[in-house]
Amino acid sequence: MAKIGWQGVFPAVTTQFRDDFSLDLAATHKVIGNLVRDGVSGLIVCGTVGENTALSLAEKVQVMEAAKDAAAGRVPVIAGIAEFTTAFAKDTAREAARIGLDGIMVMPALVYSAKPHETAAHFRGVASATDLPVMVYNNPPIYKNDVTPDILAMLADVETIVCFKESSGDTRRFTDLRNLVGDRFTLFAGLDDVVVESVLMGAEGWVSGMSNAFPVEGETLFRLAREGRMAELMPIYEWFMPLLHLDARPDLVQCIKLCESIMGRGSAITRPPRLALPEKERAEVEAMMRAALAKRPALPDVGLRIAA
Repeated sequence: MAKIGWQGVFPAVTTQFRDDFSLDLAATHKVIGNLVRDGVSGLIVCGTVGENTALSLAEKVQVMEAAKDAAAGRVPVIAGIAEFTTAFAKDTAREAARIGLDGIMVMPALVYSAKPHETAAHFRGVASATDLPVMVYNNPPIYKNDVTPDILAMLADVETIVCFKESSGDTRRFTDLRNLVGDRFTLFAGLDDVVVESVLMGAEGWVSGMSNAFPVEGETLFRLAREGRMAELMPIYEWFMPLLHLDARPDLVQCIKLCESIMGRGSAITRPPRLALPEKERAEVEAMMRAALAKRPALPDVGLRIAA
């Protein structure tokens, strides 16, 4: 079975909206281009942070096309697939393949609380609609269906399912999965505040929320972890941790977009039903950012290439 080359930090890119909540494609293209410029290893568009479920299929297609253009072949571009039915998910997967993206990240079928064999059947069905490599996305706190190692083992025969993104926060899942199927799947961290622990357990990549605001710090942290440079890593991780915790909140999208806005990298606007943070919560996040920027650490060399 062919190995994919996905490794490093893949920000879960935000989708940009105007004040009237219409899709701002030019701003989304700019956000993506800036992330690539700053040295990220790949891109996830139309994920949770990209407000997938608030987009129409036509808008998802536009975002995918913008991402492919902005990346210009420099890094892999993966599209999130989050739909109510397997048939709808297949349609979106076919669009990603038509556009020429590098893979898809498939979430469990939304709304329906599936039994394990139904969850496996959904992933198998979506994978059958395209030859693109598939990343299985597990985030039971958000999507309510838990993609356990046992379910993944059911999918080991599907050659295009090549990667597993774990966002439950339970890093023991990586070991349990290897005990079942060895190194069959490329492992990705999916929750920001356990990224180092995930790397130590074998994660080769990180789908990151907060790297939208701090892409250089995110990529540096990840590379230090991969290289086992713990003494250099820990001061950065400790500095970053209050912000990384934001990725585990129910309002993670609003928090991440606010941080991104403070850094001048995008807008804080989210599309309803996601509303702007209430004043108290907004002030708390702004205070976190002020504290972080006041003590922003010097970063060691990890061979990161940042474009001019």
